[in-house]
Amino acid sequence: MSTPLSWYARRLTRMSTREVAQRVGDEARRAVAVHTLAQRPGAPVPGLLPQRGFTTPVPASAVERVLPHDAAALTSAADRLLAGRWSVLGRERTDLRDPDWFLDPVSGIRAPHDVLAFRVDHRDPTVTGDVKQVWEPSRHQHVTVLAAAYWLTGEEEYAVAAAAQLRSWWAANPVLRGVHWTSGIELGLRLVSWAWTRRLLDDWAGVEGLFEQDETALAQLRWHQEMLRGFPSRGSSANNHAVAETCGRLVAACAFPWFEESERWRVESGRLLRRHLQANTFPSGLNREQAADYHRFVCELAALGLIEARSCGHPEDGPDPDLVTAGLDAAAALLDVEGRPPRNGDGDEGRALLVADAAEDPWEQLLGLGQALVGAQPWWPRRRGGVVSVLVSALLAAAGPVAGDRPRPQRRPDLFEDAGVALLRTPAGSQPEIWCRCDSGPHGFGSLAAHAHADALSVELRHDGVEVLSDPGTYSYHGEARWRDYFRSTLAHNTVEVDGCDQSTSGGPFLWTQHARTYLDRAEVGDLDVQLWSAHHTGYARLDPGLRHARTVRLDRGSGALQVVDELRSGRAHGFRMAWHLGPEVDLSLHGSLARLSWTRPAVDGAQPRTVTALMHLPPELVWTRHRGEEDPPLGWWAEGLGRRRPTTTLVGRGELRSRGLLRTLVVLDVEVPGEASCRRGSTDV
Repeated sequence: MSTPLSWYARRLTRMSTREVAQRVGDEARRAVAVHTLAQRPGAPVPGLLPQRGFTTPVPASAVERVLPHDAAALTSAADRLLAGRWSVLGRERTDLRDPDWFLDPVSGIRAPHDVLAFRVDHRDPTVTGDVKQVWEPSRHQHVTVLAAAYWLTGEEEYAVAAAAQLRSWWAANPVLRGVHWTSGIELGLRLVSWAWTRRLLDDWAGVEGLFEQDETALAQLRWHQEMLRGFPSRGSSANNHAVAETCGRLVAACAFPWFEESERWRVESGRLLRRHLQANTFPSGLNREQAADYHRFVCELAALGLIEARSCGHPEDGPDPDLVTAGLDAAAALLDVEGRPPRNGDGDEGRALLVADAAEDPWEQLLGLGQALVGAQPWWPRRRGGVVSVLVSALLAAAGPVAGDRPRPQRRPDLFEDAGVALLRTPAGSQPEIWCRCDSGPHGFGSLAAHAHADALSVELRHDGVEVLSDPGTYSYHGEARWRDYFRSTLAHNTVEVDGCDQSTSGGPFLWTQHARTYLDRAEVGDLDVQLWSAHHTGYARLDPGLRHARTVRLDRGSGALQVVDELRSGRAHGFRMAWHLGPEVDLSLHGSLARLSWTRPAVDGAQPRTVTALMHLPPELVWTRHRGEEDPPLGWWAEGLGRRRPTTTLVGRGELRSRGLLRTLVVLDVEVPGEASCRRGSTDV
């Protein structure tokens, strides 16, 4: 099946007149590109300069600064790749010694490889399978792991394997043929991987033959940049894709200035990257996609663009250092005591650069990148930094550290008002940590809000890094529509659903046609014993103009009590459901409206493991049921990442709203419970 016409009609409604005109022009240019960009065997690469060199290698002496643990993890990952083993979005691959670049191992479908790219419908899983599974290895981030292992050890087998991977891909993917030319973000990320592969293989005798002297490689470098320049993500699609595309262009123009147009491409792509990064970022530094994983991804891209521009001597062409720094500081502020970020919005584990075992924490890698580029503030979580920190520090040694004009926060931020993120939590260093994220932000970025979830007023609650009330995350992008719909639905979040409808209206897997509007009413956060957050949204006004949901969250740090008060107002009767999703480590016993939660904390510093207990007093006005691992319809699931889900427990309270309802939920953390009969409800005053 092809993508339904109804989807295109809904998509069209989210475009401006200008964007429609631009896209019509793109279609006309695609017809011309078939002839002008086609790679003809034996034809010379246009605009190629006779003198080609690589001027920004990493000093070999930097190898000595890599910590033994990081070196061992990297070489172990590279050794698995030599054996053909690699994990791709939760699927263990064993065929990467000689990969089939078009195979989706989940469905067994081979995506088109000999069809004009403009005729491949990558949104149709019957054509491409799960296209994420097909695209991911072709980002060549496993190749940078092999190249990094060569840089670290000098062992030639890693370099030979990296070169074989690139030559295999270049031969299988001539310009404009097949699925790998259909999405600009994929081209941009490949350019970043190729630049760092060339950098890390600089001491290898065969590196010039792989890049500077190979016309197939040179043609790929040129046409990747030409395609991104000619067919960028526009208008409603100019989200993280546009950042990745322009970052790839800037990195390639800086690292491979081997074409007559390279200087013009560098200046142009730098200007566009600055513009897209500004559009995608709140003044506070958080990303506008309303998805924590994409904040990390865009931060990585921005940092790499800045690094490349500075290392080649053109810092003015890089992104705004103040904006990059603000994004890194915001990333550090979001993390809990275990270094884990919020789970809100979409997440596909995308990486801008990989020079470590893919299983290593990507947020730790980001902070390592940040430490080397802008320096860590005293309140940042302490992290090793990893191989990437060593590489960047060495690469930028001559250019000096980045210093912006905007003052950096001297204390850890707890409120990002423009992004609608409030963090109610105990002081840094206190044990146990209570961490609670409250959401009053816009629905998502731009008219599509492609990576947003219908999660207005949702909360996450953690106790010493254990997810007590959890955001279920993201399990599917392509190929499993009902799971895609569930994981981004209102019912899949810790908030209130009315009349079985989402707060915002979906028009497809990456399209929202109606966006809930959320308003922050009050925020008292920071170094306070009692912290308070209050907000409301009007997403259900389409059902009833008088329908409004308001929520107040109160954290008492001294007693370890978190109270949530929900107020629902309406002009007529409605059915509603309140959901509380427990983390996968939490066990539950439910007695009417009283829930006892428990989980085991592992031994730390020689201490014995201990069981932690919390009491959850649920609104008694509702009828409460527990759900776990249900499939028809889906309910009671937690996603570790794309393609990986496991059962967890979800509490659902059902009720009917007539004009006004006030619902109180109280969670008391880390309590002694001698017996169920002795449990009494605590204070509910706000």
